[in-house]
Amino acid sequence: MQYRYSLPSLLLALMLVLALAGCEQESENTALASPQPITDGDACHVCGMTITNFTGPKGQAFMKSDPEALKFCSTLELFTFLKQPENETQISHAYVHDIGETSWQKPSDNAYIRAVDAWYVVGHDQPGAMGHTLASFAEQNQAENFSGEHGGKVIRFEDIDLELLGELGRGEMNASQDHEKG
Repeated sequence: MQYRYSLPSLLLALMLVLALAGCEQESENTALASPQPITDGDACHVCGMTITNFTGPKGQAFMKSDPEALKFCSTLELFTFLKQPENETQISHAYVHDIGETSWQKPSDNAYIRAVDAWYVVGHDQPGAMGHTLASFAEQNQAENFSGEHGGKVIRFEDIDLELLGELGRGEMNASQDHEKG
């Protein structure tokens, strides 16, 4: 038995095979890297200080071009990096500790959540690395409970901008103040 294929049929078949291969490769590339453990020797990507020397929630960011995590000694340092215009388009995803599931004093590597999904408390009274940091929670009610106990305001990922980060970094917010955009 002899098969005869026309050139257009072969080209169509080839394009279909390439398209399916491209879809498979794209889905492999869109799988998100998991958070990585923070070890004793890990240094903060922003300040270079040893991450394990500090209390409070930490963060990790993954760039689109690198499977290795960039690690941060606090959520404030993480967001300072994430919100820089030159970094925003290069970020694949980021993680923060869920303080509702781990201790403030020594956050567990098993308690990471996606940064975009978290609830945050700013202006609270708990110290983090080099000053104030954003308390991060998976559940809104846990963030509200923390705010009720430690002060501050509950916000979402979308509410975090360079203006807010500057206020936090300069110590302009405390447990009795709220961030108000003008």
